[in-house]
Amino acid sequence: MATATTHGNAPADAIAALADRFDPDVMHLPRGRARVRLEVTGGKACDAVIAGRRLRLRSADGSAEPDAVLAADAAAWRRVAEDHRAGMQAFRAGRLKIRGSLHVGVGFLAATSGSNEPGRLEFGQVRTRGYGSISVLSAGTGPETIVCVHGLGGTKASFMPTVNALADDYRVVALDLPGFGESDKPIGAPYDAPWFARSVFAAMDGLGIEHAHIAGNSMGGRVAIEAGLTERGRTGSLLLLSPALAWLRPRPWAPFLRALRPELGVIQPAPRPIVEAIVRSLVPSGDGGWTAAGIDEFLRAYLTRRGRAAFYAAARNIYLDEPHGAQGFWTRLKSLECDSLFVWGRHDTLVPIGFMKHVEKALPRAKHVELRCGHVPQVERPRETHAAIRKFLAGSAGARAAA
Repeated sequence: MATATTHGNAPADAIAALADRFDPDVMHLPRGRARVRLEVTGGKACDAVIAGRRLRLRSADGSAEPDAVLAADAAAWRRVAEDHRAGMQAFRAGRLKIRGSLHVGVGFLAATSGSNEPGRLEFGQVRTRGYGSISVLSAGTGPETIVCVHGLGGTKASFMPTVNALADDYRVVALDLPGFGESDKPIGAPYDAPWFARSVFAAMDGLGIEHAHIAGNSMGGRVAIEAGLTERGRTGSLLLLSPALAWLRPRPWAPFLRALRPELGVIQPAPRPIVEAIVRSLVPSGDGGWTAAGIDEFLRAYLTRRGRAAFYAAARNIYLDEPHGAQGFWTRLKSLECDSLFVWGRHDTLVPIGFMKHVEKALPRAKHVELRCGHVPQVERPRETHAAIRKFLAGSAGARAAA
Protein backbone atom coordinates (compact mmCIF):
# COMPACT_ATOMS: atom_id res chain seq x y z
CA MET A 1 0.00 0.00 0.00
CA ALA A 2 1.24 3.50 -0.81
CA THR A 3 2.37 5.68 2.05
CA ALA A 4 2.83 9.41 2.43
CA THR A 5 5.26 11.06 4.81
CA THR A 6 6.30 14.67 5.23
CA HIS A 7 9.69 16.20 5.70
CA GLY A 8 10.67 19.76 6.54
CA ASN A 9 7.83 22.28 6.41
CA ALA A 10 4.53 20.39 6.55
CA PRO A 11 2.30 21.04 3.50
CA ALA A 12 -1.28 22.19 3.80
CA ASP A 13 -3.63 19.64 5.36
CA ALA A 14 -5.55 19.35 2.10
CA ILE A 15 -2.46 18.38 0.13
CA ALA A 16 -1.44 15.93 2.84
CA ALA A 17 -4.92 14.36 2.60
CA LEU A 18 -4.44 13.87 -1.15
CA ALA A 19 -1.10 12.19 -0.60
CA ASP A 20 -2.54 9.87 2.04
CA ARG A 21 -4.97 8.36 -0.45
CA PHE A 22 -2.47 7.91 -3.30
CA ASP A 23 -3.35 4.84 -5.38
CA PRO A 24 -0.40 3.75 -7.57
CA ASP A 25 -2.59 1.45 -9.66
CA VAL A 26 -4.32 4.46 -11.24
CA MET A 27 -1.18 6.30 -12.41
CA HIS A 28 1.27 4.86 -14.92
CA LEU A 29 4.79 6.30 -14.90
CA PRO A 30 7.00 5.09 -17.78
CA ARG A 31 10.17 5.58 -15.70
CA GLY A 32 8.55 4.33 -12.50
CA ARG A 33 9.09 7.66 -10.74
CA ALA A 34 8.00 11.29 -10.91
CA ARG A 35 8.21 14.57 -9.03
CA VAL A 36 5.02 16.64 -8.85
CA ARG A 37 5.29 20.17 -7.46
CA LEU A 38 2.18 21.29 -5.56
CA GLU A 39 1.93 25.05 -5.16
CA VAL A 40 -0.46 27.01 -2.97
CA THR A 41 -1.05 30.52 -4.30
CA GLY A 42 0.54 32.97 -1.89
CA GLY A 43 1.83 30.09 0.23
CA LYS A 44 4.44 27.39 0.27
CA ALA A 45 5.08 24.66 -2.28
CA CYS A 46 5.93 21.04 -1.71
CA ASP A 47 7.01 18.15 -3.91
CA ALA A 48 5.17 14.87 -4.18
CA VAL A 49 7.99 12.44 -4.95
CA ILE A 50 6.69 9.18 -6.39
CA ALA A 51 8.93 6.13 -6.66
CA GLY A 52 7.40 2.79 -7.48
CA ARG A 53 4.29 2.42 -5.35
CA ARG A 54 5.21 5.02 -2.73
CA LEU A 55 4.57 8.75 -2.53
CA ARG A 56 6.42 11.04 -0.14
CA LEU A 57 5.78 14.73 0.43
CA ARG A 58 8.86 16.89 0.77
CA SER A 59 9.63 20.59 0.86
CA ALA A 60 9.95 21.91 -2.69
CA ASP A 61 13.47 21.39 -3.99
CA GLY A 62 14.46 24.31 -6.20
CA SER A 63 17.37 22.35 -7.63
CA ALA A 64 15.13 19.51 -8.88
CA GLU A 65 13.09 19.92 -12.06
CA PRO A 66 9.53 18.67 -11.49
CA ASP A 67 7.75 16.57 -14.10
CA ALA A 68 4.56 18.54 -13.50
CA VAL A 69 3.50 21.58 -11.51
CA LEU A 70 0.00 21.90 -10.03
CA ALA A 71 -0.93 25.32 -8.67
CA ALA A 72 -4.14 26.47 -6.96
CA ASP A 73 -5.27 28.70 -4.14
CA ALA A 74 -5.89 27.28 -0.67
CA ALA A 75 -9.68 27.12 -1.14
CA ALA A 76 -9.32 25.13 -4.35
CA TRP A 77 -6.93 22.66 -2.68
CA ARG A 78 -9.41 22.18 0.16
CA ARG A 79 -12.18 21.53 -2.32
CA VAL A 80 -10.04 19.01 -4.20
CA ALA A 81 -9.33 17.18 -0.96
CA GLU A 82 -13.03 17.03 -0.01
CA ASP A 83 -14.51 15.82 -3.32
CA HIS A 84 -12.91 13.21 -5.57
CA ARG A 85 -14.33 14.91 -8.68
CA ALA A 86 -13.18 18.38 -7.71
CA GLY A 87 -9.62 18.07 -9.02
CA MET A 88 -10.60 17.74 -12.66
CA GLN A 89 -13.42 20.25 -12.20
CA ALA A 90 -10.94 22.81 -10.84
CA PHE A 91 -8.55 22.12 -13.73
CA ARG A 92 -11.26 22.58 -16.37
CA ALA A 93 -12.48 25.75 -14.67
CA GLY A 94 -8.98 27.22 -14.56
CA ARG A 95 -8.76 27.30 -10.74
CA LEU A 96 -6.05 24.64 -10.78
CA LYS A 97 -3.22 25.13 -13.28
CA ILE A 98 -1.08 22.30 -14.61
CA ARG A 99 2.23 22.88 -16.34
CA GLY A 100 4.75 20.35 -17.60
CA SER A 101 3.46 16.86 -18.26
CA LEU A 102 -0.33 16.61 -18.35
CA HIS A 103 0.10 12.84 -18.23
CA VAL A 104 1.79 13.15 -14.83
CA GLY A 105 -0.28 16.11 -13.58
CA VAL A 106 -3.71 14.71 -14.43
CA GLY A 107 -2.50 11.25 -13.43
CA PHE A 108 -1.65 12.61 -9.98
CA LEU A 109 -5.17 14.03 -9.61
CA ALA A 110 -6.66 10.69 -10.62
CA ALA A 111 -4.38 8.70 -8.32
CA THR A 112 -5.17 10.90 -5.29
CA SER A 113 -8.90 11.31 -5.86
CA GLY A 114 -9.79 8.50 -3.49
CA SER A 115 -12.31 7.18 -6.00
CA ASN A 116 -12.66 3.40 -6.17
CA GLU A 117 -15.85 3.27 -8.21
CA PRO A 118 -15.99 1.28 -11.46
CA GLY A 119 -15.01 3.37 -14.45
CA ARG A 120 -12.81 5.79 -12.51
CA LEU A 121 -10.20 7.68 -14.50
CA GLU A 122 -7.08 5.54 -14.93
CA PHE A 123 -3.80 5.79 -16.81
CA GLY A 124 -2.04 2.77 -18.24
CA GLN A 125 0.17 1.35 -20.95
CA VAL A 126 -0.55 -1.28 -23.59
CA ARG A 127 2.28 -3.36 -25.03
CA THR A 128 1.82 -4.10 -28.73
CA ARG A 129 3.72 -5.99 -31.40
CA GLY A 130 5.21 -3.67 -33.97
CA TYR A 131 4.19 -0.37 -32.38
CA GLY A 132 5.84 -0.51 -28.96
CA SER A 133 4.12 0.53 -25.75
CA ILE A 134 1.09 2.76 -26.22
CA SER A 135 0.03 5.07 -23.40
CA VAL A 136 -3.71 5.27 -22.66
CA LEU A 137 -6.17 6.82 -20.26
CA SER A 138 -9.69 5.55 -19.78
CA ALA A 139 -12.86 6.11 -17.81
CA GLY A 140 -16.43 4.84 -17.86
CA THR A 141 -18.02 1.41 -18.04
CA GLY A 142 -20.71 1.84 -20.67
CA PRO A 143 -21.71 -0.98 -23.02
CA GLU A 144 -20.10 0.81 -25.98
CA THR A 145 -16.54 2.09 -26.27
CA ILE A 146 -15.23 5.30 -27.82
CA VAL A 147 -11.52 5.39 -28.71
CA CYS A 148 -10.10 8.92 -29.07
CA VAL A 149 -7.16 9.78 -31.34
CA HIS A 150 -5.33 13.12 -31.03
CA GLY A 151 -3.94 15.41 -33.70
CA LEU A 152 -0.42 16.15 -34.94
CA GLY A 153 1.78 17.22 -32.05
CA GLY A 154 -1.00 16.56 -29.56
CA THR A 155 -1.50 13.87 -26.94
CA LYS A 156 -4.35 11.98 -25.32
CA ALA A 157 -4.72 14.90 -22.91
CA SER A 158 -6.48 16.88 -25.66
CA PHE A 159 -9.40 14.47 -25.23
CA MET A 160 -9.72 14.94 -21.47
CA PRO A 161 -12.87 17.06 -22.01
CA THR A 162 -14.37 14.20 -24.08
CA VAL A 163 -13.53 11.59 -21.47
CA ASN A 164 -15.15 13.72 -18.80
CA ALA A 165 -18.24 14.49 -20.87
CA LEU A 166 -19.03 10.98 -22.13
CA ALA A 167 -17.74 8.56 -19.47
CA ASP A 168 -21.12 8.45 -17.72
CA ASP A 169 -22.58 6.48 -20.65
CA TYR A 170 -19.60 5.06 -22.55
CA ARG A 171 -16.25 3.51 -21.90
CA VAL A 172 -13.96 6.22 -23.25
CA VAL A 173 -10.31 5.51 -24.06
CA ALA A 174 -7.84 8.16 -25.23
CA LEU A 175 -4.41 7.09 -26.45
CA ASP A 176 -1.07 8.58 -27.40
CA LEU A 177 -0.29 7.48 -30.94
CA PRO A 178 3.15 5.90 -31.34
CA GLY A 179 5.64 8.74 -31.70
CA PHE A 180 3.72 11.09 -29.41
CA GLY A 181 3.12 11.73 -25.73
CA GLU A 182 4.17 8.88 -23.45
CA SER A 183 4.04 6.18 -26.16
CA ASP A 184 7.14 4.65 -27.71
CA LYS A 185 8.67 6.50 -30.65
CA PRO A 186 10.28 4.04 -33.08
CA ILE A 187 12.82 5.56 -35.46
CA GLY A 188 12.05 4.83 -39.11
CA ALA A 189 8.37 3.91 -38.60
CA PRO A 190 6.03 4.98 -41.43
CA TYR A 191 3.97 7.38 -39.28
CA ASP A 192 1.28 7.53 -41.94
CA ALA A 193 -2.49 7.04 -41.66
CA PRO A 194 -2.55 3.28 -42.43
CA TRP A 195 0.24 2.60 -39.90
CA PHE A 196 -1.41 4.71 -37.23
CA ALA A 197 -4.77 3.00 -37.85
CA ARG A 198 -3.16 -0.40 -37.37
CA SER A 199 -1.61 0.85 -34.13
CA VAL A 200 -5.05 1.88 -32.87
CA PHE A 201 -6.37 -1.62 -33.50
CA ALA A 202 -3.28 -3.09 -31.82
CA ALA A 203 -4.03 -0.97 -28.75
CA MET A 204 -7.65 -2.11 -28.85
CA ASP A 205 -6.44 -5.72 -28.96
CA GLY A 206 -4.31 -5.12 -25.88
CA LEU A 207 -7.27 -3.62 -24.05
CA GLY A 208 -9.63 -6.42 -25.06
CA ILE A 209 -11.78 -4.11 -27.22
CA GLU A 210 -13.19 -5.83 -30.29
CA HIS A 211 -15.39 -3.01 -31.58
CA ALA A 212 -15.42 0.75 -30.90
CA HIS A 213 -16.58 4.10 -32.14
CA ILE A 214 -13.52 6.16 -33.07
CA ALA A 215 -13.20 9.89 -32.40
CA GLY A 216 -10.35 11.76 -34.03
CA ASN A 217 -9.20 15.36 -34.12
CA SER A 218 -7.08 16.72 -36.99
CA MET A 219 -4.55 14.01 -37.91
CA GLY A 220 -6.45 11.70 -35.57
CA GLY A 221 -9.54 12.24 -37.71
CA ARG A 222 -7.62 11.09 -40.78
CA VAL A 223 -6.50 8.02 -38.81
CA ALA A 224 -10.12 7.35 -37.80
CA ILE A 225 -11.23 7.51 -41.43
CA GLU A 226 -8.48 5.08 -42.39
CA ALA A 227 -9.61 2.73 -39.62
CA GLY A 228 -13.14 2.80 -40.99
CA LEU A 229 -11.94 2.15 -44.53
CA THR A 230 -9.73 -0.81 -43.61
CA GLU A 231 -11.48 -2.51 -40.65
CA ARG A 232 -15.19 -1.91 -41.06
CA GLY A 233 -16.07 -4.86 -38.84
CA ARG A 234 -14.25 -3.36 -35.84
CA THR A 235 -15.21 0.27 -36.38
CA GLY A 236 -18.52 1.73 -35.24
CA SER A 237 -19.37 5.36 -35.88
CA LEU A 238 -16.69 7.89 -36.74
CA LEU A 239 -16.63 11.15 -34.78
CA LEU A 240 -14.44 13.43 -36.87
CA LEU A 241 -13.45 16.73 -35.28
CA SER A 242 -11.80 19.00 -37.84
CA PRO A 243 -10.22 15.96 -39.51
CA ALA A 244 -7.09 16.33 -41.63
CA LEU A 245 -8.05 15.68 -45.26
CA ALA A 246 -5.91 15.31 -48.38
CA TRP A 247 -5.11 18.63 -49.99
CA LEU A 248 -7.04 19.51 -53.15
CA ARG A 249 -4.85 22.45 -54.09
CA PRO A 250 -1.43 22.05 -55.77
CA ARG A 251 1.36 20.96 -53.42
CA PRO A 252 4.50 22.70 -54.67
CA TRP A 253 6.69 21.23 -51.91
CA ALA A 254 5.70 17.63 -52.58
CA PRO A 255 8.76 16.65 -54.70
CA PHE A 256 11.12 18.16 -52.14
CA LEU A 257 9.41 16.47 -49.18
CA ARG A 258 9.39 13.09 -50.91
CA ALA A 259 13.17 13.34 -51.20
CA LEU A 260 13.74 14.67 -47.68
CA ARG A 261 14.10 12.08 -44.92
CA PRO A 262 12.17 12.99 -41.75
CA GLU A 263 14.83 11.25 -39.66
CA LEU A 264 16.93 14.40 -40.17
CA GLY A 265 14.85 15.82 -37.34
CA VAL A 266 16.90 13.62 -35.01
CA ILE A 267 19.96 15.78 -35.53
CA GLN A 268 18.61 19.16 -36.65
CA PRO A 269 15.88 20.73 -34.51
CA ALA A 270 14.35 24.08 -35.34
CA PRO A 271 15.17 26.73 -32.70
CA ARG A 272 12.81 26.46 -29.72
CA PRO A 273 11.52 30.08 -29.87
CA ILE A 274 10.45 29.57 -33.48
CA VAL A 275 8.75 26.26 -32.73
CA GLU A 276 6.98 27.64 -29.66
CA ALA A 277 5.67 30.64 -31.60
CA ILE A 278 4.22 28.36 -34.29
CA VAL A 279 2.61 26.03 -31.75
CA ARG A 280 1.16 28.96 -29.80
CA SER A 281 -0.63 30.09 -32.96
CA LEU A 282 -2.20 26.65 -33.40
CA VAL A 283 -3.12 25.57 -29.86
CA PRO A 284 -6.49 26.99 -28.74
CA SER A 285 -6.73 28.93 -25.51
CA GLY A 286 -9.96 27.27 -24.42
CA ASP A 287 -10.76 27.21 -20.70
CA GLY A 288 -8.39 26.37 -17.89
CA GLY A 289 -5.12 27.42 -19.50
CA TRP A 290 -5.06 24.92 -22.35
CA THR A 291 -2.68 27.07 -24.42
CA ALA A 292 0.18 26.79 -21.94
CA ALA A 293 -0.56 23.13 -21.19
CA GLY A 294 -0.84 22.26 -24.88
CA ILE A 295 2.48 23.92 -25.69
CA ASP A 296 4.13 22.06 -22.81
CA GLU A 297 2.74 18.76 -24.13
CA PHE A 298 4.03 19.39 -27.64
CA LEU A 299 7.47 20.59 -26.62
CA ARG A 300 8.07 17.67 -24.24
CA ALA A 301 8.05 15.30 -27.20
CA TYR A 302 9.39 17.62 -29.91
CA LEU A 303 12.51 18.50 -27.96
CA THR A 304 13.52 14.82 -27.90
CA ARG A 305 15.26 13.30 -30.92
CA ARG A 306 12.72 10.51 -31.43
CA GLY A 307 9.71 12.77 -30.87
CA ARG A 308 11.03 15.28 -33.39
CA ALA A 309 11.58 12.59 -36.02
CA ALA A 310 8.05 11.24 -35.47
CA PHE A 311 6.54 14.72 -35.75
CA TYR A 312 8.36 15.49 -39.00
CA ALA A 313 7.42 12.13 -40.51
CA ALA A 314 3.74 12.51 -39.61
CA ALA A 315 3.59 16.11 -40.86
CA ARG A 316 5.27 15.08 -44.11
CA ASN A 317 2.72 12.31 -44.65
CA ILE A 318 -0.23 14.64 -44.07
CA TYR A 319 1.11 16.95 -46.78
CA LEU A 320 1.85 14.08 -49.17
CA ASP A 321 -1.51 12.32 -48.71
CA GLU A 322 -2.49 11.64 -52.33
CA PRO A 323 -5.91 13.15 -53.13
CA HIS A 324 -6.75 11.48 -56.45
CA GLY A 325 -6.24 8.26 -58.38
CA ALA A 326 -7.39 4.72 -57.63
CA GLN A 327 -5.83 4.81 -54.15
CA GLY A 328 -6.28 8.53 -53.61
CA PHE A 329 -7.96 9.74 -50.42
CA TRP A 330 -11.01 11.34 -52.04
CA THR A 331 -11.54 8.32 -54.28
CA ARG A 332 -11.40 5.91 -51.34
CA LEU A 333 -13.51 8.15 -49.09
CA LYS A 334 -16.56 7.41 -51.26
CA SER A 335 -16.42 3.78 -50.12
CA LEU A 336 -16.59 4.63 -46.39
CA GLU A 337 -19.56 2.78 -44.87
CA CYS A 338 -19.35 3.90 -41.24
CA ASP A 339 -21.90 6.35 -39.90
CA SER A 340 -19.89 9.56 -39.75
CA LEU A 341 -20.21 12.87 -37.94
CA PHE A 342 -18.03 15.77 -39.09
CA VAL A 343 -17.60 18.69 -36.69
CA TRP A 344 -16.20 21.79 -38.38
CA GLY A 345 -14.79 24.98 -36.88
CA ARG A 346 -15.89 28.12 -38.68
CA HIS A 347 -12.60 29.79 -37.73
CA ASP A 348 -10.36 26.79 -38.46
CA THR A 349 -7.35 27.91 -40.49
CA LEU A 350 -5.80 24.43 -40.77
CA VAL A 351 -8.81 22.51 -42.10
CA PRO A 352 -11.07 25.24 -43.51
CA ILE A 353 -14.79 24.65 -43.38
CA GLY A 354 -14.78 24.87 -47.18
CA PHE A 355 -13.77 21.18 -47.16
CA MET A 356 -17.30 20.37 -46.03
CA LYS A 357 -18.76 20.65 -49.52
CA HIS A 358 -16.23 18.11 -50.82
CA VAL A 359 -17.12 15.69 -48.02
CA GLU A 360 -20.82 16.16 -48.72
CA LYS A 361 -20.21 15.18 -52.33
CA ALA A 362 -18.17 12.09 -51.38
CA LEU A 363 -20.36 11.03 -48.43
CA PRO A 364 -23.96 12.21 -48.91
CA ARG A 365 -25.12 10.34 -45.76
CA ALA A 366 -22.61 11.92 -43.38
CA LYS A 367 -23.82 14.36 -40.73
CA HIS A 368 -22.24 17.79 -40.26
CA VAL A 369 -22.11 20.28 -37.40
CA GLU A 370 -20.62 23.76 -37.64
CA LEU A 371 -19.27 25.44 -34.51
CA ARG A 372 -17.88 28.88 -33.80
CA CYS A 373 -14.35 27.66 -33.01
CA GLY A 374 -10.98 26.84 -34.51
CA HIS A 375 -9.20 23.53 -35.03
CA VAL A 376 -9.83 21.69 -31.73
CA PRO A 377 -13.61 21.65 -31.12
CA GLN A 378 -13.52 19.32 -28.09
CA VAL A 379 -11.34 21.82 -26.23
CA GLU A 380 -12.65 25.12 -27.61
CA ARG A 381 -16.36 24.27 -27.61
CA PRO A 382 -16.65 21.17 -25.41
CA ARG A 383 -20.33 21.51 -24.49
CA GLU A 384 -21.55 21.89 -28.08
CA THR A 385 -19.15 19.26 -29.41
CA HIS A 386 -20.13 16.58 -26.93
CA ALA A 387 -23.84 17.36 -27.20
CA ALA A 388 -23.52 16.81 -30.96
CA ILE A 389 -21.68 13.52 -30.39
CA ARG A 390 -24.32 12.26 -27.96
CA LYS A 391 -27.15 13.15 -30.31
CA PHE A 392 -25.40 11.54 -33.27
CA LEU A 393 -24.59 8.30 -31.45
CA ALA A 394 -28.12 8.07 -30.12
CA GLY A 395 -29.50 8.53 -33.63
CA SER A 396 -27.10 5.97 -35.09
CA ALA A 397 -28.07 3.46 -32.40
CA GLY A 398 -31.73 4.03 -33.12
CA ALA A 399 -31.21 3.53 -36.85
CA ARG A 400 -29.33 0.28 -36.24
CA ALA A 401 -32.08 -0.98 -33.93
CA ALA A 402 -34.76 -0.16 -36.50
CA ALA A 403 -32.80 -1.97 -39.21
